[in-house]
Amino acid sequence: MNRKALAILMRTRMRPTDPNKLSMSPNRIQSSFESNLFGEHGTSSPKNFDSSSNPERGLKFVQEALHSAITLSKTDIIDEVLNDFSQGYFNLSYENRHELLLVLSREYDVSRVQLRELIQQYLSLDIPSSEKAQSSDHDVQALLSAFYRTERNLRHALQPKYETLFERLNTHPGGLKFLTILRNDLLSMLQEENSAPLRALDSYLKEKLVTWLSPAALELHQITWDDPASLLEKIVAYEAVHPISNLIDLKRRLGVGRRCFGYLHPAIPGEPLIFIEVALLKDIAQTIQEVLWDSPPTPESQATCALFYSISSTQPGLAGINLGKFLIKRVVDLVKRDMPHVSMFATLSPIPGYMQWLLAKLTSQRKLAEADTVDEPHSEETSSSTFSENILQPEEETEILGSSSGYTSGRNGMDVMWNLLTSTNYEWTSSPKLMSVLQPPLLRLCARYLLLEKKRGKALDAVANFHLQNGAMVERLNWMADRSEKGICQSGGIMVNYVYRLDKIEENAQSYLSEGRIQASCDLQRYVEVIAVSVGLLLKFMKTETIYLSVYLAEAAVRNGIFR
Repeated sequence: MNRKALAILMRTRMRPTDPNKLSMSPNRIQSSFESNLFGEHGTSSPKNFDSSSNPERGLKFVQEALHSAITLSKTDIIDEVLNDFSQGYFNLSYENRHELLLVLSREYDVSRVQLRELIQQYLSLDIPSSEKAQSSDHDVQALLSAFYRTERNLRHALQPKYETLFERLNTHPGGLKFLTILRNDLLSMLQEENSAPLRALDSYLKEKLVTWLSPAALELHQITWDDPASLLEKIVAYEAVHPISNLIDLKRRLGVGRRCFGYLHPAIPGEPLIFIEVALLKDIAQTIQEVLWDSPPTPESQATCALFYSISSTQPGLAGINLGKFLIKRVVDLVKRDMPHVSMFATLSPIPGYMQWLLAKLTSQRKLAEADTVDEPHSEETSSSTFSENILQPEEETEILGSSSGYTSGRNGMDVMWNLLTSTNYEWTSSPKLMSVLQPPLLRLCARYLLLEKKRGKALDAVANFHLQNGAMVERLNWMADRSEKGICQSGGIMVNYVYRLDKIEENAQSYLSEGRIQASCDLQRYVEVIAVSVGLLLKFMKTETIYLSVYLAEAAVRNGIFR
């Protein structure tokens, strides 16, 4: 595809008035890929195969190809069998793919009968003492040989039969890309049902992909305007954070003061597995507008900050495989080498889970407040207020109630805040008065969300978890940094700067991964201190005040590492 074709493609698939439209969705690219994955190798569709007219026959054909791909040992026909299996798989309906993967996970798993026999055989062997093990006695050496042989057989028995399929596909043209598509299907199926065999299949395939996609096997490529149009089209299609609106926007992101780097794999040529966009600035940006519409851009000789403002994975089937960690480190090293005057490395990141968390919190507290109102005529012991908290400070609630007249109403500040945040077209963002009263609580609660809310000991927010485990610290919250509909919907327009302090990266990453400690700037710490004081006041009248407050402060100060 030449550049003129790319321009036509973008004009026909994008409306200039809607910058949130992509030229081609990843699903459409995948469908296109599935239709001609092996066509470039001159392999025609399997003979006598038409899954659309006869789904059962089509599924049986693919099952037979699957069995042959695993069991055959003749190398001269393996390629043909793998082609039949892959093309046949693409022709199956989603339901038949599901059935096929269930067959693969159950019938080509570990042989547990054989494994149990080997374990019993192993347990029946007498372990020689360390002194005897060094002896050259014939009987001792025979016993050791039995150990080694049984251990080798155990290792082999612990490998599921579907490993053969994965290994053969990995070395087959187009096979690695096919495996990422297969795993994407697996992930979709696991969202629908909790199947132990499918989970085991996914876990094993993920382990293989981690090995095959190690940093040593990946090529770091700087993507420029001079790259093939087919590659640029994929950048447009897969940009997941800030959609590219037109050719001018694309050229700006690849031009002066900007960099775009991607990881490529030899087995998937011309398609980055993941890519990151970088802005070279004088200081850390506070809004995405100044990054995307920076005209003219900062002269590169004056830049002191490399700002990572978008990182996108192009393969849904690689979910859970942290290629971004290695990509960021490689890009930092490259920028430091080529531009020694750049000393700051930071991000301007979205907070995709914040508004969902906040609305859920408001909903639950409103219900608890309603239950307390119902309980008022009863004795104090019957009240269910133990878990209640007014997440607004008194002055915040007063401001919100006083400024909402003419927009909405409610029994309390939480009611009004919930109504405003869920209003059609987000009318509150058009009122300077409402924005000014919502700004303090939204920023304070956002700090709480990022620094205190955890899942399995790690940050609840996925983007925060990504940067924190890579060694970043939470630096600053930025009000109305992303005014797009997506930004307002996800985080009330708030964005966050994470900073990579090069001398602290490894230390921060280690303390976060081992203890869940989150490093934050003094400004963010003050937000959390305010939260702790508020909780102390809230629990003031509870009989368990001392216990609750000490537990809360212990979590904030010790487990989260906020107060340093």
